[in-house]
Amino acid sequence: MADESFIRRKRHLQNLVVMALADGQLGEREVNVVADRCIELGLSEVELHEAIRYSLSDDAALELPEDPDEREALMKDLIRVMAADGDLQESEKRLFALAAARMNLTPDDLDRLLASMPPISDAGAPVQDIETDEGSES
Repeated sequence: MADESFIRRKRHLQNLVVMALADGQLGEREVNVVADRCIELGLSEVELHEAIRYSLSDDAALELPEDPDEREALMKDLIRVMAADGDLQESEKRLFALAAARMNLTPDDLDRLLASMPPISDAGAPVQDIETDEGSES
């Protein structure tokens, strides 16, 4: 099962890079979102380079997971990548719409998905509440 998990995580990363390159360019913010997600997925620089190489090939395409939880996670990450550079291109919208249609997601599903996501910062990362340690001694 470990090999299957590794393959799923690599495919997820590959999908993110495909989306990041959908507009024909890979900006710094998109690179940061994808690189951060690569680390979170427990993948290395080697897998990131493989994902980039695949995404630049003529065979590049989204490979959608069968598992509903994996599908939801992928869609959330695709949204983060699309939002990363602050410039939503028509090619990105089309690719996202195609993925949503192939997964049979309804507008209500997409609304629920978007509502479940934390706000996205200008850098494409979820905005998190920051607690300060004022008044505490370390």
